[in-house]
Amino acid sequence: MTQLDSDQIKGVVKERYGSLARTASEASGDDCCGTDCCSTASSEEALTLYSSAETQDLPAEALAASAGCGNPTALASMQPGETVVDFGSGGGIDCFLSAKAVGPSGRVIGIDMTEDMVNLARANARRLKLSNTEFHLSDMEDTPLDENTADILISNCVINLAPDKDPVFREAFRILKPGGRLMVSDMVLVDDIPEDQAADTSNWVACLAGAEKREVYLGKMRDAGFDGVEVLSETPISGDEGWRSSIRSMNIKAVKPAS
Repeated sequence: MTQLDSDQIKGVVKERYGSLARTASEASGDDCCGTDCCSTASSEEALTLYSSAETQDLPAEALAASAGCGNPTALASMQPGETVVDFGSGGGIDCFLSAKAVGPSGRVIGIDMTEDMVNLARANARRLKLSNTEFHLSDMEDTPLDENTADILISNCVINLAPDKDPVFREAFRILKPGGRLMVSDMVLVDDIPEDQAADTSNWVACLAGAEKREVYLGKMRDAGFDGVEVLSETPISGDEGWRSSIRSMNIKAVKPAS
């Protein structure tokens, strides 16, 4: 089967997540995600990664657009006054949790390549009356941010959607301040998956076909310049049978050297 090229991959990803954003904006409370978006779970299942205390004050539209495979904000040890960048911010749920953690003196910047998601996140931020949160329409590998902007960079089940992950990690390194922390929740392979599954567009938008082998993924982080690259935890995805048993949801941390 013919492998998908970069433009095809980005096209199907934008279409799927644009559709998710438009459905979430209705905030119907129904399962608007199904099993063909990141984490291969419904938005309701994805929300089990967060505590009720974290989500109780968030807009229904932000909750309905949740499609992550982890909770990187819970692991990032954010402090008041820090600047946080979120790669693949979606409807904004991780940005809004970060905004609470860093407080009014901090700053949170969401990056997403899907216009409908950026529009949804901005609307959610207005509902929450947040003055320390902003969202930019941009690819992760080429953002409008200055170097040494962020104390923390988070990403929740999004980097695997990038056809080429090397420039994404290089951009993350550029954006982070010396000593800055990278906290990623993502889908990672522990074994190869069949070629026909890797070429299936539904598997790309489900964050499966774009996943890379653990040693390759971590190696790309180190090649970008990161130190202290470490897998904190890994969990089999739901429906862990057949070729899908090769995929894990992993929480990974790394640090930009201070010098």
